[in-house]
Amino acid sequence: MMLDVERFIEKYVTKREQSLFLQDMEANRAVLEKRISGKSLLVIGGAGSIGSSFIRSVLPFRPSSLVVVDTNENALTELTRDLRSTQGMPVPNNYLPYPMDFASPTFERMFRHRGGFDIVANFSAHKHVRSEKDIFSIEALVRNNLLNARRLLDLMAEFPPGAYFCVSTDKAANPVNIMGASKRIMEDLIFSYSDNFPVKTARFANVAFSNGSLPTGFLARLAKLQPLSAPLDVRRYFVSPEESGQICMLACFLGKNREIFFPRLERAQMMSFDEIATALLRECGYNVLRCGSDQEALERAEALRDGGKDYPVRYEPSATSGEKPFEEFFTEDEPLDLDRFAALGVITGKELGDQEKLGRLFDRLERIFAQEDASKNDVVVALEEYLPNFRHIEKGHSLDEKM
Repeated sequence: MMLDVERFIEKYVTKREQSLFLQDMEANRAVLEKRISGKSLLVIGGAGSIGSSFIRSVLPFRPSSLVVVDTNENALTELTRDLRSTQGMPVPNNYLPYPMDFASPTFERMFRHRGGFDIVANFSAHKHVRSEKDIFSIEALVRNNLLNARRLLDLMAEFPPGAYFCVSTDKAANPVNIMGASKRIMEDLIFSYSDNFPVKTARFANVAFSNGSLPTGFLARLAKLQPLSAPLDVRRYFVSPEESGQICMLACFLGKNREIFFPRLERAQMMSFDEIATALLRECGYNVLRCGSDQEALERAEALRDGGKDYPVRYEPSATSGEKPFEEFFTEDEPLDLDRFAALGVITGKELGDQEKLGRLFDRLERIFAQEDASKNDVVVALEEYLPNFRHIEKGHSLDEKM
């Protein structure tokens, strides 16, 4: 059967038929129009799930120009086709999708040639816990989320935008993995430039069926009649793709300098991945067949090719590094504004980032990466010394070891 993913998300995942942020969008429509209309906009990582949703949220307010930068050339092509094929989507005449790396000399030349932008939104990030495999994958993560991000901030300091937005994560609050810690440090990094131009960010939930997510993996496994695998004890907050773009737009254009937005969701709204997998299988007309091993699940999947309706799944407790059973959007010592918006909370009063302290950390990380015998633990120790509340969960196993 052809699954209506948007409807599935509304019914089983977010359990909302309309956007969580609809009231805030309507209440601030005139302000959004004023702050977006006629502005030049640069979106880095704009071909990904959140970046493309941000673009779709912003374009109806008619920016004068849109430059989209992403290393995924195919995804940029599909984004362009989708925008051009959407009824009523006002794509600016000055629209340029560039397949390039934002840390490259080519990007810098393009940026300087255009004299900067009114608004810069950066969605380029390593966002998966599975990125901390070894020292090489960790170096790639840290360079993208921190070291290269600093180069971008230095460039923008020469051509200050009216606002800079980048994505943080719920995993930045009391982080237990390197990705979450890098995003928490990224918040300090952008705040350290907030005297040069306004900076805003958002910590938000998992985006349901985003590129590379486990639920999207379920769809790929279903298409190939392969077993589904999911942790039993990991619960997450979810927003829809549309909501992910809206929260970023609201934070970017309504947030004040050095503010962090987050969705106001209750613990009861968290979902586990096995619940999503089970609902998906039932929606597709299958029975759930629990298996005790990967091999059993693989063997049972053969019956699906003959029209079987018992779908093998491998549900088990999480045993991989960097996973905690639930996520949170803020820590106890972060001041909150819960009155300004209907469905958004705001972390306010964040201190200006300490560029000297950040510089020492970045120099240390560069020295670690230059060592032939550098290890994952060297990076963990450096991050823990910078972030006192970083408590890395190490279990000796990676998500790449699982189906």
